Amino acid sequence: MTRPLDGITILDCTWVLSGPYASMVLCDLGADVIKVERPPWGDIARTTSPYQNGWSGYFFSVNRGKRSVGINFATEEGRELFRRLAETADVVMENFTPGTMDRLGLGYETLAARNPRLIFASTSGFGQTGPYRERPALDVIVQGMGGIMSITGEPGGGPVRPGASYGDICAGLYTAVAILAALHDREKTGRGQQIDISMLDCQVSVLENAFMRYAVTGKAPEPIGTRHPSATPFQAFPTADGHVVVALGFGEENQWGIFCGILGLPELIDDPRFETSPKRTARHAELEPLLVAAFRTRASAEWLDDFLAAGIPCGPVNTIADVAADPQVAHREMLRDVTHPVAGTVRIANTPIRMSRSESGIKGPPPSFGQDTATVLGELLGLSPDDVAALEAAGIVATTGGPDISRITG
Repeated sequence: MTRPLDGITILDCTWVLSGPYASMVLCDLGADVIKVERPPWGDIARTTSPYQNGWSGYFFSVNRGKRSVGINFATEEGRELFRRLAETADVVMENFTPGTMDRLGLGYETLAARNPRLIFASTSGFGQTGPYRERPALDVIVQGMGGIMSITGEPGGGPVRPGASYGDICAGLYTAVAILAALHDREKTGRGQQIDISMLDCQVSVLENAFMRYAVTGKAPEPIGTRHPSATPFQAFPTADGHVVVALGFGEENQWGIFCGILGLPELIDDPRFETSPKRTARHAELEPLLVAAFRTRASAEWLDDFLAAGIPCGPVNTIADVAADPQVAHREMLRDVTHPVAGTVRIANTPIRMSRSESGIKGPPPSFGQDTATVLGELLGLSPDDVAALEAAGIVATTGGPDISRITG
């Protein structure tokens, strides 16, 4: 099968996580993602632990299937080389501090003048406009500023960062969506455009109904653990050997009686305090101790067997090791072994996108720094191996390099 983005060429100047995650999504869908890296080290994510055979697992996981070209933007010759490459590309991606690409003479207006069909996607902490545009922003900063940390955790506790890089990943996904939309628009108009994705904007966008609740009630949401603010019971409960999650309260009032019967709490079925989800939510402090005491009497697997047999929405609270061994995850091929000639084999998360007529998924291992410089410059610009060797001798491009992990790890 072909991949839906076969034939799309992306010059990817992004680094660390938000941008590389976006280009990874597009690479898995078939785009030729050419990772443009600065000599001699390339993307600083190459130096991020943990390591396997001197290779960063962090870099490995989000740069699989891409190609790497080393170009020195500190030289005018290197910048002109990039402009020429942009004439052949469909998309340029960058996640530098706003204004950086313009100062280099590689901004959207400059490149679009030479390639009007070019899509130029910028991902940054706070966007290309506004009072914060030049502030540095990493994942935990935008998580803190965007509000998610203020509503995550247990009641009365301090702010908690979710266990994934939520700020970077959300921005990466929105960047990929925007690029796909711009490619579709180009089919109709024949013209590219500039995309401006702010990590903080993305945090506001994905806060589900938190802002709506604040607007309606006038009260800022606070941490409530695993509970849902509008449905009960809708949370994790401790069992004799772990935790299980139960999700009721969205129109399944007929299941409340079944749920209470399985728990051995028939007296709660007709208790007027708990007869509807809104009442149960309002009196959660009274209800939760009764449910917790019942759940602690049996093992997780026993509860899940009974709940699933009765059609009660539920599931285990898995560790990462549990998920890695889960038969549904295995059936969907969501973890794939990818082998690199130096790093060896690493098991990484696959794309969740499945299509009936098109292929998607990991195309191969990540590139070594500069390994594709000669190939890409030959394919896109017609440069010979001797031309590339001369450029490398002049310090304009690089075909080898990358981090010396021994320097970093001591």
